[in-house]
Amino acid sequence: METIFERVGALDVHKAQVTACVRVPAAGGRREQIAEFATTVRGLMALRDWLEAHGVTHVAMEATGVYWQPVWHVLEDAFALTLCNARHVKQVPGRKTDVADAAWLCQLMEAGLLRGSFVPPKPQRALRSLTRYRKTQIAERQREANRLHKALEDTGIKLDCVATDILGASGRAMLDALVAGTSDPAVLAELAKGKLRKKLPALREALEGRFEPHHALVIGAILAHLDFLDEHIDRLSDAIEEQLGPFAPGVPLAATITGVAERTAQVMVAEIGTDMSRFPTAGHLASWAGRCPANHQSAGKRKSGRPRKGSKWLTIALTEAALAATRTNGSYLQAQYQRLRPRIGHGRALGAIQHSILVAYWHMFSTGETYRDLGGDYYQRRDPERQIRRLVAQLERLGQHVTLQPAAA
Repeated sequence: METIFERVGALDVHKAQVTACVRVPAAGGRREQIAEFATTVRGLMALRDWLEAHGVTHVAMEATGVYWQPVWHVLEDAFALTLCNARHVKQVPGRKTDVADAAWLCQLMEAGLLRGSFVPPKPQRALRSLTRYRKTQIAERQREANRLHKALEDTGIKLDCVATDILGASGRAMLDALVAGTSDPAVLAELAKGKLRKKLPALREALEGRFEPHHALVIGAILAHLDFLDEHIDRLSDAIEEQLGPFAPGVPLAATITGVAERTAQVMVAEIGTDMSRFPTAGHLASWAGRCPANHQSAGKRKSGRPRKGSKWLTIALTEAALAATRTNGSYLQAQYQRLRPRIGHGRALGAIQHSILVAYWHMFSTGETYRDLGGDYYQRRDPERQIRRLVAQLERLGQHVTLQPAAA
């Protein structure tokens, strides 16, 4: 293979150790050396010194879980690093060892045959860690709220059948009173506020149940945990606002897309970034995110087009945005969903909406323009003659004879 980089290194990364291989010029050809290092800070510093001693300029490693991250943090300021997808550099079956993996990766790097994965800069990685952790806490809060509903079912109290949100101001006041020892349904119902006071008779009936001491202990613990999670999520949101820094202008820009709320926009900015130069086209961005069909064709037959796996955090955010967009009346994305769903089903139609959101995101951050919705009647305006023919055909199938006459100006 042709040599593209003269002094290269490759790392086979594991939890406790790193197997390193370097290939450098030597008299009469190339010289290859292998060494092993611990993944402690001291071991990684020794690895960096060893690579520098050999004059290495480019280093490749596989994306192995989260184990590559501490190695990357230590080496990123000293070398040109390439993070590779392990699926792209598989060894020949029957020759699988750490040393063989490192040597094979080193040869591929030397020949310039490795395609690096997208690794964002340090500020964006810090923002990612905050948004991802906040999402886990929001999911934990939802699980705790579900436990509250389940605990209330055991008491026979049907508050959630009357109040839309049992963790709202009225519902929380009633739950706190129950935990404190108040069991009279009439007294509890009087804690209702606002529009819920119109349902006092239904509340008195729903609040009758057998609320025993162990229920008070469990529900009291759940409410305390919910308060802690709410406070924790607010602190994380404040930290995200501070960490946004140079990415802050991108959040309101992304939030102009139909269905994208502020928190969803923060996640999209944290996962994708605001610099679209790393994605040559909108299709490259959609492919990286795993929101477009894969190519799997052989012998003239197209097989499974299952999309590749992208960032699960970005997928969650895009799913939330797409579902919100499908419920936004008069929007282009809702019209696109309604047009596709009868033919390809809910899941694939939702995937098409996610793809459209990513395409809009790429164009917006490439040009700096805000999102302009095409409108819910876009498909009718795009080809009115086709719409007319479709409606006429429907009437004729119903046994009607249709004569068209242009409307007066």
